[in-house]
Amino acid sequence: MRDLCHNSSMIATQQQIYAVLREYNPWWDDAADPGLPSWERVAFAEVKEWVISPPSNRAVLISGARQVGKTTLLRQVVRDIIKSGVDPGQILYATFDHPLLKLTGLEDVVRIWEELHARKEGAPEYLLLDEIQYTADWQTWIKHQVDFNKKRRIAATGSAMPLASSSAESGVGRWHTIKLPTLSFFEYLKIKKIETPHIKDATSLLNVFSWTDGERIKAAEASRKIVPHFHEYLLRGGFPETAKVENITIAQKLLREDIVDKVLKRDMTALYGVRHILDLEKLFLYLCIHDGGILDVSNVASNLNLSRATINNFLSLLESAHLIYRLRPYGYGKQVLKSQDKIYLADAAISGSVLLKGKSLLQDTAKLGVAVETAFFKHLFTRLYQTSVEFSYWRQPKTQLEVDIVGVVAGSTVPFEVKYASSIQGDDIKGLRAFCEMKKLPRAYVITRELGDFRIVKQPETEFLHIPAVLACYWLSKSELE
Repeated sequence: MRDLCHNSSMIATQQQIYAVLREYNPWWDDAADPGLPSWERVAFAEVKEWVISPPSNRAVLISGARQVGKTTLLRQVVRDIIKSGVDPGQILYATFDHPLLKLTGLEDVVRIWEELHARKEGAPEYLLLDEIQYTADWQTWIKHQVDFNKKRRIAATGSAMPLASSSAESGVGRWHTIKLPTLSFFEYLKIKKIETPHIKDATSLLNVFSWTDGERIKAAEASRKIVPHFHEYLLRGGFPETAKVENITIAQKLLREDIVDKVLKRDMTALYGVRHILDLEKLFLYLCIHDGGILDVSNVASNLNLSRATINNFLSLLESAHLIYRLRPYGYGKQVLKSQDKIYLADAAISGSVLLKGKSLLQDTAKLGVAVETAFFKHLFTRLYQTSVEFSYWRQPKTQLEVDIVGVVAGSTVPFEVKYASSIQGDDIKGLRAFCEMKKLPRAYVITRELGDFRIVKQPETEFLHIPAVLACYWLSKSELE
């Protein structure tokens, strides 16, 4: 490990650095953590388990975009560690978003804590390290701690890096990664303190195939009162701080400035050395205009006057910053064009916030449909990513027939088509029907708008379950909490 002691001592004394740490660790002085919310993200229970009673000897890494609640989650874990009877002095929280701690470095921050704060010999130590991507060689440091310092329980967060893939080989068996997306619809209802209706639970969307017509009708009617909140969720976004802002215009302004601008203009330069920020902004604006669209890299490169290599590099960086999801074409191989990925933004509200759509999004049928598709995919991905699901989209080059999302879980292929329209005719899902016929699939899903369109349409070999989007997103997020 590099010796940063000399460099850090030139910047600040140990006492000055320790003073910063004391501000971030009020429990050392038996003080309460100010402003800690009572609500918890879905991921809280899993993170808490890995910190307090880890299933195996691994660190836990929480990855997600800026402002999705990673810091709050860590501090809530600290609260529960102390409640479990652990001496507060055994706990260190440090955020490397702070300039002094970032310049001091990970190893020296921990060393200063060790030297200036008394701890119980042999007792577990809890290190909660925020925005760890700003520190040098963090992967090697965690690997070393997991291998040789068994008493330490480590939880780290990162927003502008692919935690799951960074130094993957050296990290195998050393850390468990939890992806923290923007708020789900059910989490949004919780943070807004909106009373949720009594809707029959669906442990999975597959479970709904066995429901009676009466059960579907009751569920649809019960969900009617949360439809307006679903539309506001699409406008405000799933970032906790902006979700709580009452004025939608201000919420979108904050989302654009605090999240998008900081990632594009600060993180990309600081972490990845991006020099041509304007070119990156041009691409991101293009993605906001074409959210949920199939991206032909050659055409985009020509339209933006950038090279294909630059476009591909920028897409990788945006994915690393948790601002986009990328879907490969189904049947990825010789029969498809590798350059044509489908791109979803990380949150349905990002596009409207960047393009200053405001409430006008709700009157733009096409854009509203894209926002719903983006929100649905995020919910689906969040629910299933730990099952090693492979997500893609399908497009038949000759006929241009398409299927929005194709999931492959444990060898089973499951297609989803999002049609957020007042009525759906047979031709509206002809791509879905063609795909099901080609693959001989027994079931498929159509994500709809109208609550009255909650039904099963039976074809000779396939059953098509039409589910209103508000219910699909509600169930995909709610059942995780139970």
